[in-house]
Amino acid sequence: MSTDPSPKVTHNRYRPFIVLAVLSLLLCGLAFPLLVTGVAQVAFPAQADGSLATLPNGRVVGSYLIDNGFSQPIFFHGRNETNPANASASGVDPDITVAQAMAQVQTIHNSTGISESDLTALVVGHEEGTLWIFGDPYVNVLELNLALITAYPSVYPAYN
Repeated sequence: MSTDPSPKVTHNRYRPFIVLAVLSLLLCGLAFPLLVTGVAQVAFPAQADGSLATLPNGRVVGSYLIDNGFSQPIFFHGRNETNPANASASGVDPDITVAQAMAQVQTIHNSTGISESDLTALVVGHEEGTLWIFGDPYVNVLELNLALITAYPSVYPAYN
């Protein structure tokens, strides 16, 4: 006498696991993310859309949450990923230390003619703190560059 279960019995034995897997996939992979996205869109629309930054003319130029890849010498730049001392873990960190921003003041002054004292004041005015003693004070590169565009429209006419 054979002890092997028939194919029908084997099929019935796995059916609860398959149903559970499909239901879990639908709930956790589809329903829950859609619910969270919907709630976020209602409760926090700007953040749910990516915290987008716009120019005075209404054009979207980036997100406050990631590095926006500024490369022209007339703007502040994000972290230099080729320098391990300045590198961020993800490579898309939107912030730089105040010291890194101050190191760029001379280049921006040479490229735009904006006084170094005005650029320094702009950096200091956008300085954000850290939690207690952890980390260095920092500035958001996109916020700095938008402040430059707003404060000096004659230097940045293409962006107004």
